[in-house]
Amino acid sequence: MEIEDKTLKLISDSKEGVFQNELWKLLEIDSRKCSRVVTKLMNANLITRESAVNNGARTYLIKVVAPEEESFDLLLAGEIFSPCAGCRLACQPEYCELLSQWIHQLTLEDEQKEAEE
Repeated sequence: MEIEDKTLKLISDSKEGVFQNELWKLLEIDSRKCSRVVTKLMNANLITRESAVNNGARTYLIKVVAPEEESFDLLLAGEIFSPCAGCRLACQPEYCELLSQWIHQLTLEDEQKEAEE
């Protein structure tokens, strides 16, 4: 197992995160190598790092980035799912009644949002 994989597993196993001044000891590597590994994982957007104090020492709290939940908001207009997603009809979008209704619903939602503001 590569050091990055081992580091990521160690961090993800802790719900509250891991302090960097403890991480390098847990990994049995020196603090410089730990900093390089942490930087590599941060650049890959796999972890976050925030300033913290642990046992009176300034350090960083490292946490795993939560995976983004899939959002289907762009495919929905109100309760209507985009008719083109998975559509097998060989229609022309300019003349598709289902698509026209869906776009109309989007327009109504936009008008409602503007009216509320």
